[in-house]
Amino acid sequence: MFKRSIAILIICFAVYWSFDALLPSKISTIDAPETSFSSQRALIQLKEIAEKPHFLGNQAHQQVREYIVQELEKLGLETQIQVDYSLSKWGNLSKPKNIIARIKGNDTSKALLLLSHYDSNPHSSFGASDAGSGVVTILEGIRAFLAENKTPKNDIIILISDGEELGLNGADIFVNKHPWAKEVGLVLNFEARGSGGPSYMLIETNQGNANLMKEFVKANPEFPVANSLAYSIYKMLPNDTDLTRFRTDKDIDGFNFAFIDDHFDYHTALDTYARLDRNTLEHQGSYIMPLLHHFSNANLNNIKSTEDYIYFTVPAFKTIIYPFTWIWPMLILAILSFIGLLIYGFKKKSLNATATLKGFIPFFTSLVVSALFTYFAWQGIKLLYPQYQEMLHGFTYNGHAYIAAFTCLALAICFYSYHIFNNDEKPVNLLIAPLFFWLLICVLVALELQGASFFIIPVYFGLISLFLMIRQQKPSVILLALLGIPLVFILAPLVKMFPVGLGLKIVFVSAIFVVLIFGLLISVFGFLKHKKRWAYCFVFLGTIFLIKAHFNSKFTAETPKPNSLLYVLDANENTAVWATYDDVLDAWTESFLTDNPDQATELSKNTIASKYKSSFTFTKKAAVKDIAKPKIEITHDTIIGNQRQLAICVTSLRNAVRYEVFSDSTTVFNSFVINGISAIPEEASETVFKERLNNRLFSYYVSDKEPLDMIFTIPAKQKTQLQIYEATYDLLNNKALNIPQREASMMPKPFVLNDAIVTKNTIIIE
Repeated sequence: MFKRSIAILIICFAVYWSFDALLPSKISTIDAPETSFSSQRALIQLKEIAEKPHFLGNQAHQQVREYIVQELEKLGLETQIQVDYSLSKWGNLSKPKNIIARIKGNDTSKALLLLSHYDSNPHSSFGASDAGSGVVTILEGIRAFLAENKTPKNDIIILISDGEELGLNGADIFVNKHPWAKEVGLVLNFEARGSGGPSYMLIETNQGNANLMKEFVKANPEFPVANSLAYSIYKMLPNDTDLTRFRTDKDIDGFNFAFIDDHFDYHTALDTYARLDRNTLEHQGSYIMPLLHHFSNANLNNIKSTEDYIYFTVPAFKTIIYPFTWIWPMLILAILSFIGLLIYGFKKKSLNATATLKGFIPFFTSLVVSALFTYFAWQGIKLLYPQYQEMLHGFTYNGHAYIAAFTCLALAICFYSYHIFNNDEKPVNLLIAPLFFWLLICVLVALELQGASFFIIPVYFGLISLFLMIRQQKPSVILLALLGIPLVFILAPLVKMFPVGLGLKIVFVSAIFVVLIFGLLISVFGFLKHKKRWAYCFVFLGTIFLIKAHFNSKFTAETPKPNSLLYVLDANENTAVWATYDDVLDAWTESFLTDNPDQATELSKNTIASKYKSSFTFTKKAAVKDIAKPKIEITHDTIIGNQRQLAICVTSLRNAVRYEVFSDSTTVFNSFVINGISAIPEEASETVFKERLNNRLFSYYVSDKEPLDMIFTIPAKQKTQLQIYEATYDLLNNKALNIPQREASMMPKPFVLNDAIVTKNTIIIE
């Protein structure tokens, strides 16, 4: 009994350590040595940067730019501002203003580039984490580096980009238009998709990652958090960063360092100085200093590689790497060892064929029931709490409680399954099924998802456990628990990482990981008596977490409800509507849309650009107010052969911040130039904007009050309609509309055009 208790404590401690080791536990103070990174010093700068929302084009955006330039100049660096128009692949046009500085090295080889962005997401985010944290990480890191008064081998370029939130526009103009871009050998990019948690390292490369990983290990950051599975998944998702432009446009490699926890703050009015996790900022600092020292003196001409490496991190050992070429040899060796141990076990009569086969029943039952239960339980929870739909990124304020609840319930299912089907069997017979499934998984990932091939490492420790259990009638359960530590170190953080990073819709993946971990730990759990009691215990804990989630399901001042409201005026029809993206209306939106709103059928034909392609849900007729319409002039109209060329200038009379331009998807555009930037033609058709979503041509985010200039060619006989939506973020400040402020338990919904007065103007060209 005592030994079993010690074994359980070892596993519990391993779980605790697997999470505790992800982040620094102490925050560097204001009086830290001048040559070291200080989070407290960085926070002083962050407070200035995140004082107000500072999206591209607003006044606070200019103030933040001037502040960053001032801070760089305090360090003795000469800065420059790069300005140009950029049209992203998503059809977002803006005029970013990049902040650039350079530290000269004593060599003429490739330069190291430090990268983050200073624009916040429109229109209500304060941008403290995304990416004020990245900006101050670089500012404080460079200050500490320069304090050593040493000249690096490589030049160090500092790029604080602009327009990242709109479509990586600042990175685009640097990579493709700035002469320094061709000198860059490696990029270190600091980002965020939440306001806390560990910062994950993700590699961006078009080739193999072998040399990058070797150099990363040499740099030896103190708290590395990375695995090759995360990047394999990252590459499948539409979550580009500024670093993506370097990789895709100029084949420049780099490292992303991004934290993703507390995802509910991402791009919202909650992304504030106060809510940024201080340990997370310290974690970013723990990356930049060793990497800055190492790569500023490394041979950046030798970064490219055709070979890929598996990599993962564990406490104490930090980053472990090995070549992809080892995947199949390690897998084959594991399979042969498994077969050999089966033969050895049956010969020694430690294994029983019937009991071994019966061992598949509880494991497979646990796997299927846990996955299905968690999946459908989450679907049911969304029905019970329809307000969760308003959180577009899919991670609720009480999301961590749900992860804990389903983890406990998956463990309960595991214990109960083994209680019902194999409570009296020897644990050695029960270990065969999970090892078989793990080897099957390793075969599948070796074929389809090589980045996850480090899964074979826990299998090896499982095979060692199997050997000990076959050889000894009563193996040391403490030793078996110690052999389970690598499994916990490697896989336990994934239980939390997946739903935090990808949303609670995949919390069932967490349940699957719980069962897979439990299966290999059956070498310990199999010796436990009273598995039914353990199951009840975890049901109780899971219920407690569900109750906690329930009591935290309401929106409060600390956890406000995202909502949306727009006033849309059709200038041609002289009609107006209130519009929203919300699925569940509240008291504030109902006061305009009523409790019986209309479906936004007509307005949703044109989907305004948003991260999740959100469309309007409801509208309600509104009184027509005296809103200044933009001045629209056709300055050029000529027919040459079978093509007609037009030039249209749209000038705002109310300081527009954004234009959205639409045309029916059947309309053909042979060419289109917007503020001097040409839309890229489709290779097959040699036309532009052919593959467009819901009629959308492009978005233009205004800065410097510059008009929208369009020059385009169309078939001469084509009837063409353009719908131009002009938006300002002054809905709550317009006296004619008299909109009350939101309640304290509400905030502007992120990812969509919000709090806006919009005018729709239709141009018909016949």
